[in-house]
Amino acid sequence: MDRLLYVAMSGAKQNMQALAVTSNNIANIGTTGFRSDFASMRSMPLFGEGHPTRVYAMTEKPGTDFSGGALITTGRELDVAVTGDGFLAVQGLDGKEAYTRAGDLKVTTLGQLVTGSGHPVMGEGGPVSIPSFNKLEIGVDGTISIIPDGSDATTMQEVERIKLVRPQLSELYKGEDGLFRLKNNEEADADADITLISGAIESSNVNAAAAMVDMIEIARQFEVQTKMMKLAEENDERTSQIMRLS
Repeated sequence: MDRLLYVAMSGAKQNMQALAVTSNNIANIGTTGFRSDFASMRSMPLFGEGHPTRVYAMTEKPGTDFSGGALITTGRELDVAVTGDGFLAVQGLDGKEAYTRAGDLKVTTLGQLVTGSGHPVMGEGGPVSIPSFNKLEIGVDGTISIIPDGSDATTMQEVERIKLVRPQLSELYKGEDGLFRLKNNEEADADADITLISGAIESSNVNAAAAMVDMIEIARQFEVQTKMMKLAEENDERTSQIMRLS
């Protein structure tokens, strides 16, 4: 009975974790540049004296789906979409460099360029700061040009260049803040081949229909595991009754 109970319990635990991952994916369907996560687990035999007698479910290293999302044209001058496998470099809450595909940018009242979630965008010399302007343009190479307040309408000045990177996807991991970082805690070098599409953003790559199907399947698996735990409890009660009668 103990074997049945613990095997079913380990499966139910992993199903709960998979349900949390899938729920998070569904919750971020509308998040710009979001990359969905995989819920991974595998069978692990219990080794000891003699031959393995049972197999548990064990959590695998989490993974991320790096496939691209749909391109949405907005026409907004601060919206940018990163092409290919590139990323925007931003500053995380820990002050270290991180990477994102979210190109819904905005300028704060202090002149700082940030993402829609408030992370400062990094330039070639640190966080991007923009003087007061009448008009702003972001070039395909990440160059930011403005017409300063009070200047002639034909006078464009280059003020900064957004840092665009293309790290090895296998070396990236996603943090709890949704930003990507290199596993070795280093900073990726700027890549001049990465370009931006101005006036557009990239949507989440979550497939809503597939995610809902996954959630239903995981819920059914969890139900089977709980039934097995209930069966183990009933078998234990019957065994106890037989022992009392004997």
